[in-house]
Amino acid sequence: MKKKKFEFPSAFTVLFIIMVLSAVLTYLIPSGRFSKLVYDRVSNEFVITDQQGETTAKPATQEVLKELNIDLPLEKFTKEIIKKPMSIPGSYKRIPQQPQGFMEIIQAPIAGITDSVDIMIFVLILGGIIGIINKIGAFDAGIAALSKKTKGKEFILVFMIFTLITLGGTTFGMAEETIAFYPILMPIFLVSGFDAMTCIAAISLGSIIGSMFSTINPFSMIIASNAAGISFTEGLVFRIIALILAAAITIIYIYRYTEKVKKDRTKSVVYDQEKEIRERFLSNYEEGSKSEFTLRKKLSLLIFAMAFPVMIWGVSIEGWYFGEMSALFLTVAIVIIVVSGLPEKKSVSAFIQGAGDLIGVAMAVGLARAINVIMDNGYISDTLLDFFSHLVAGMNSGIFALMQFGIFSVLGIFIQSSSGLAVLSMPIMAPLADNAGVSREIIINAYSWGQGLMSFITPTGLVLVFLEMVGVTFDKWLKFVLPLFGIIAAFSAVMLVINTMF
Repeated sequence: MKKKKFEFPSAFTVLFIIMVLSAVLTYLIPSGRFSKLVYDRVSNEFVITDQQGETTAKPATQEVLKELNIDLPLEKFTKEIIKKPMSIPGSYKRIPQQPQGFMEIIQAPIAGITDSVDIMIFVLILGGIIGIINKIGAFDAGIAALSKKTKGKEFILVFMIFTLITLGGTTFGMAEETIAFYPILMPIFLVSGFDAMTCIAAISLGSIIGSMFSTINPFSMIIASNAAGISFTEGLVFRIIALILAAAITIIYIYRYTEKVKKDRTKSVVYDQEKEIRERFLSNYEEGSKSEFTLRKKLSLLIFAMAFPVMIWGVSIEGWYFGEMSALFLTVAIVIIVVSGLPEKKSVSAFIQGAGDLIGVAMAVGLARAINVIMDNGYISDTLLDFFSHLVAGMNSGIFALMQFGIFSVLGIFIQSSSGLAVLSMPIMAPLADNAGVSREIIINAYSWGQGLMSFITPTGLVLVFLEMVGVTFDKWLKFVLPLFGIIAAFSAVMLVINTMF
């Protein structure tokens, strides 16, 4: 009898296993909470929620902040610069253990889907648009035209995509928005001779490096700086240098991989899936096809392409979230239907079929959120934060910086929200920098680089979502990215130590 070859489990199984392991942690790590403070603009009061969930109100004054050991100007709250609940230093208390058992595990995916419905709708609408564009043959004709123009200069495509997304990550935290790029760019990369992993790397690593080495990202760097009581411009030049160096390291890493695969296709980490992936993304494409790139097809692609700069403008300038982005792409879908001349019934059918192709991706988003639901309901994140704050107290500057980097890497697994981690941790961690004799910008960089580093590999983030979109298993991603993960971790540690010398 032939022994069955081991197949790495799907994204759903991996996420479910991690969800169960997270539930186990809620039995092992004590439950605890910091009291939280939030500003109520209507009553001009601070609302304090204690460890039992009971609330009290205090006048919104500088004296109250001083009394609570929060070393921040009152205007940070009254001007709504800090909006999320902030941990109150020294307020941590143990609470009765909140273990997440069988029923909580079963209910968590439902809660995760409910919490993620806005992202899921965005994904499904995006799939619907792609279904329409595929139906009219615009992608195939456009890819054929593009492949002729880029012949011999293919890596420029990788460099441009990586650079643009890195800029998006460092300026406004471009992350979930990149989901839209995979189904559009994957066929272009494949036709240009790259394997699927190169496309994944150009998009995902651009987002990860940009967000990790944030410079003016309001959702991480600016919020964290405000919560730490310093200006985000402190250390900005150093962060820009770190970003450029990290981006250079990453693009060289991708380039060396593409050269290795070009010389020997079997060196591709997704070599055994190449046929399956090409069928998935190029099922209607024929090399050398005479498919005419008509005016209607050009207009359809142009309208679709123009949605992306509008989306970036909305997110970075107007504060859009997934509701607004979904509305934008739904409008684009309607306009493309009109421009393409596709009959109404065929349009609706193509939209539904395209949305159906991304149902798996949408479900992966909800299941990833379920892991955070388990950990949130177990109240273990505050316990870890309190433990680590005592661990680093009194250390010398170099070791202190490295320990903070490691601490925020761990916390980044449990608290995925960059803004959430900032307001929860900075009031606790930032004053420790004063005791260690280093600038508070060290804490900011350790927070950004530590949490960002985990984005390379943590399944509770977007990793399994974009892998599910492309159809690549988690083990192949790890095989590709772990060497770079180690390089960037070492680079970040060195930069932090250098940072303590200035």
